[in-house]
Amino acid sequence: MTPGEQDLADTQRRQWQSIYTAHPGMYGEQPSDPALHAAEVFRTAGARDVLELGAGQGRDALYFAREGFIVLATDFSATGLEQLQEGARAQQVDERVTAAVHDVREPLPLPDASVDAVFAHMLLCMALSTKEIHAALGEIRRVLRPGGTFVYTVRHTGDAHYGAGTAHGDDIYEHGGFAVHFFPRDLVDALADGWTLNEVHAFEEGDLPRRLLRVTQTLPR
Repeated sequence: MTPGEQDLADTQRRQWQSIYTAHPGMYGEQPSDPALHAAEVFRTAGARDVLELGAGQGRDALYFAREGFIVLATDFSATGLEQLQEGARAQQVDERVTAAVHDVREPLPLPDASVDAVFAHMLLCMALSTKEIHAALGEIRRVLRPGGTFVYTVRHTGDAHYGAGTAHGDDIYEHGGFAVHFFPRDLVDALADGWTLNEVHAFEEGDLPRRLLRVTQTLPR
């Protein structure tokens, strides 16, 4: 990571810590639409263990736990994960949820082939370089069991904020204090190399609205 990339990463971590501290439960308790889709895909595949990357305050991780999955929720914000654990206790699913502070730029603290499914809602489109995104996919592939499924969402280059705000290079733009790596379609295809690409679904979310891709891909057995 270059000094500039490190500064941006540190700034974004502080930003999220501040947001979660000021606004506990800011996303509510209802799961995101991508999590509803992912739970159905994971259940159909017979998954039991789910790793969520960038779980934040936990609305999706807690939903997976309520649906009966064993969940490892990671995020680089300790504040967000503390709120997630409080929610797990309140919803009486704490026996099915483990939380771990983790920066996706680092290797995952898991053995090879140790989880059935991975979920990441708008995590890969944070302030990550293309090189860091590819490295993260390598780690996801390493910890997934053969036949395991990865569902992720990212904002794409058709989004209204693409090209707006402060440019950091590598399709990363900072707007309103948040830096986003906007995905071109060829990056999605590159990340699916060696996987079965099951679906790329375009959808919108939020008031802007944000324009995203929901990607479902599976490791070969």
